[in-house]
Amino acid sequence: MSTASPPPTRRTRFFTRVAAVVAALALPVTGLVALAGPAQAAAAATATYTKVSDWGSGFEGKWVVKNTGTTTLTSWTVEWDYPAGTSVTSAWDATVTGSGTHWTARNVGWNGTLAPGATASFGFNGSGSGAPSGCKINGASCDGGSQPGDNPPTAPGAPAASNVADTSLTLTWTPATDDKGVKNYDVYRGSAKVATVTGTSYADSGLTKGTTYTYSVTARDTVDQTGPSSGSTTVTTTGGVIPPDPGDKVKLGYFTNWGVYGRNYHVKNLVTSGTAAKITHINYAFGNVQNGQCTIGDAYADYDKAYTADQSVDGVADTWDQPLRGNFNQLRKLKKAYPNIKILWSFGGWTWSGGFPQAAANPAAFAQSCYNLVEDPRWADVFDGIDLDWEYPNACGLSCDTSGPAAFKNLMQAVKTRFGANNLVTAAITADASDGGKIDKADYAGAAQYTDFYNVMTYDFFGAWAAQGPTAPHSPLTSYAGIPQAGFNSADAIAKLKAKGVPGSKLNLGIGFYGRGWTGVTQAAPGGTATGPAPGTYEQGIEDYKVLKNSCPATGTVAGTAYAKCGSNWWSYDTPATIAGKMTWAKQQGLRGAFYWEFSGDTANGELANAVHTGLR
Repeated sequence: MSTASPPPTRRTRFFTRVAAVVAALALPVTGLVALAGPAQAAAAATATYTKVSDWGSGFEGKWVVKNTGTTTLTSWTVEWDYPAGTSVTSAWDATVTGSGTHWTARNVGWNGTLAPGATASFGFNGSGSGAPSGCKINGASCDGGSQPGDNPPTAPGAPAASNVADTSLTLTWTPATDDKGVKNYDVYRGSAKVATVTGTSYADSGLTKGTTYTYSVTARDTVDQTGPSSGSTTVTTTGGVIPPDPGDKVKLGYFTNWGVYGRNYHVKNLVTSGTAAKITHINYAFGNVQNGQCTIGDAYADYDKAYTADQSVDGVADTWDQPLRGNFNQLRKLKKAYPNIKILWSFGGWTWSGGFPQAAANPAAFAQSCYNLVEDPRWADVFDGIDLDWEYPNACGLSCDTSGPAAFKNLMQAVKTRFGANNLVTAAITADASDGGKIDKADYAGAAQYTDFYNVMTYDFFGAWAAQGPTAPHSPLTSYAGIPQAGFNSADAIAKLKAKGVPGSKLNLGIGFYGRGWTGVTQAAPGGTATGPAPGTYEQGIEDYKVLKNSCPATGTVAGTAYAKCGSNWWSYDTPATIAGKMTWAKQQGLRGAFYWEFSGDTANGELANAVHTGLR
């Protein structure tokens, strides 16, 4: 998670940050239709519609909004009607809602402000064959004309929250104005309209404690014209630990197949460290994604390496003629000893995400290939599901993807459909909450319905790929004065995903069992300059916690994460104490649990895994 991509060698450490997208199907071009939507000044904007493609049972549509006025637009809303039988099924780059045959599209955070002459566009998939009619843009005709005999109402004031409790709150706002009078107000929680009221207040109830909600309000006049949206207000309800019960919290660690080589870390280490008794899930990393299919990542490590008795989980050596050896057989033995552990096979990662765009071109075929591999009779009993680690849908990681905002959702839907309710389907996703950043590039909320949970990669925000610094914690829990990039912290990432509609109960907080560091640093506090990456055992700029706790002990904390300066080297990493703080925060936020990358960075007695375990009790 950095403004500059980390080096390709991160595959030896870091898995992909997945991001979800709304459905973008391919479709043929027809004519243009001008239509209209809710209110700034009349004739200040136009909206033009294009049917991009049509495949018989459905189509792809696109609207282009243009500021034709002389002042900057701060928001826009497009409204239109479809005949019965035609509807919008998914959308991107706008929040689209429907009421009967009437459809309303509102700008999202990054495309609402338009200077004079500027344009913004959004797209959607639909079903049926009807054409849009009765278009309005900000309350005026979409062709730039005005509504005959009336102007739409102004925007009401941004709602203010009071009486905030565990499951309820009260909203109030200053009224809108209209030349013929305001009839009522529509109240939105996120993109969903939750009420229509005649006054300037609304009491919302039935909420979830410890959860963040975003509200906005629009006004309607006596001829039912809708004005522009108010500013939005974000409110977090009170309350501590939120269901699911702490006993159901996810405690997941990544096991890397390449760790059996230079790191000499094997499945048995999970037992000898005590970690196996303190986890609920293992993500086995990684399977590859090639030619649009799931494929084996490392055949020797995965199912061929022979283990001696002293290396084996159960003390029994592999034989030359047994049908399954390697990590898969060791994981099978682990599950026999610890039947509560669920094991998922993770595909992709930093290095192997380049195959996802081709997979997204045919989601059903990809899903079938993954199912065939995960459910191979030789090891089907080992795995309880699949994890996709696409870094990053419709954004850039080691390479850049332009599959479109719907690709991730389509892929997750196909995989969940093929694997079914008896298998877990999860994804590792980006934590880039910057304005217009990676979270905004894909429909994570739309894909969440097909996902048992997301592992939000709340680490690698900063590192020595920015060789001259400034030094900064790679996994800050919150923002802090001097943070190099706004939106690069765990709290902002979780808040943004919740605001988009991903429930906290489907989000796991990410912890790194390693540190990131610089050398040539003279300043002990964060924000100092550097000359390059600090030396590391396997890779410059990165080191395991088990090494750093002794070689460069923590000297301070910032934003919920420890940092240390030893000589000219500066490191940031999590300790048992900072993990305890992060687990408390995760429970307060109602998160599903936590996960970490990866087991081999921990001490021989598993002190970081124990901190996650005890912190989520």
